[in-house]
Amino acid sequence: MAAAARAGRAGPSIPDDRPVNVVDEFAADVAACRRCVEAPAGKPLPHEPRPVLRIGRGTARLVIAGQAPGVRVHASGKPFDDPSGVRLRGWLGLDDAMFYDDSRVAIVPMGFCFPGLDPKGSDLPPRPECAAAWHTRLFDLLPRPTLLVGLGRHAQAWHLRRLGRPDLLAPTLDGTVANWRAILDATDLMPLPHPSWRNSGWLKRNPWFEAEVLPVLRERVALAVSGREGRP
Repeated sequence: MAAAARAGRAGPSIPDDRPVNVVDEFAADVAACRRCVEAPAGKPLPHEPRPVLRIGRGTARLVIAGQAPGVRVHASGKPFDDPSGVRLRGWLGLDDAMFYDDSRVAIVPMGFCFPGLDPKGSDLPPRPECAAAWHTRLFDLLPRPTLLVGLGRHAQAWHLRRLGRPDLLAPTLDGTVANWRAILDATDLMPLPHPSWRNSGWLKRNPWFEAEVLPVLRERVALAVSGREGRP
């Protein structure tokens, strides 16, 4: 399978005759990963790994690229099974059934495991081992999404580099999200703040986000989960 030749190409990157178990095997390898404990980049993960990833059979055209699971998701193993997920589904205009339909929606955080908490009780950044070991291979396997939702700066930076447009990443998250139209037009990536309750103040200070961004986001989400190609 000529994965390298497919990288970055518009349209499906999985040929019709590709064995369906390739993505299954990849997901199983991720589920068994212990790199952040056994070969960490820095301090080892302070608890048992529990990778959280939803890619189904690799058919989804909407990809949610988040940061890393929180403590509640670490306990349940179900991505966005928390108040952040409730807010995110509201932003996307998706009910639970559609959001968790992995034939339509892939959920690929930058770190697959809960990274732990800092001294102030906030989540640590995503572990670097995941992207280094898995992400390039994974996005060579998946079809190019109709829409890629980038939640937070870690996801936005990595995917804009992968898509050959690091120039579109602003020095701050605010600047990148404010530049959403240019980024979406150039890459089909929609940059969003993380839907955490910690960003409620940001949302109140930036009413343009709900007024301008969310209607376009929901339109593009509806197109992606419909399975149709192209743009609205």
